[in-house]
Amino acid sequence: MLELARYLLPDAPQRVAPFSHAVRAGDFLFVTGQMPTLPGGGMQLVEGGIEAQTGQVIENLRTVLAGSGGAWTRTVFARVYLTEFVRDYPAMNAIWEASFPPGGLPARTCVGVTALAVGALVEIDLVAAL
Repeated sequence: MLELARYLLPDAPQRVAPFSHAVRAGDFLFVTGQMPTLPGGGMQLVEGGIEAQTGQVIENLRTVLAGSGGAWTRTVFARVYLTEFVRDYPAMNAIWEASFPPGGLPARTCVGVTALAVGALVEIDLVAAL
């Protein structure tokens, strides 16, 4: 039977719904979609547009990964959700690509959605290999 470990991390951003920050299943870590909220700030969004929000989401993902035994550079797949796809896709992509070493991009899907929790412009979830 596949062993699971669930992580509720006190140093990670506050959860916006009832879920684990991450779940380890075998050799993979599944990280719940992170919002551009400030650590210790409750549901407060980082100030700024898509660039600032994407950067904060990436920092929040790194925090959850580190707290669950994972690493950013071991990301194998991600899903990005954008509320303003046409407007924000190029800027989000620039921040995303710059956050990985050259040649180190994971597989990814990006979709446009009508709304996200706490009024965010972007949310990203991912799977990392351990």
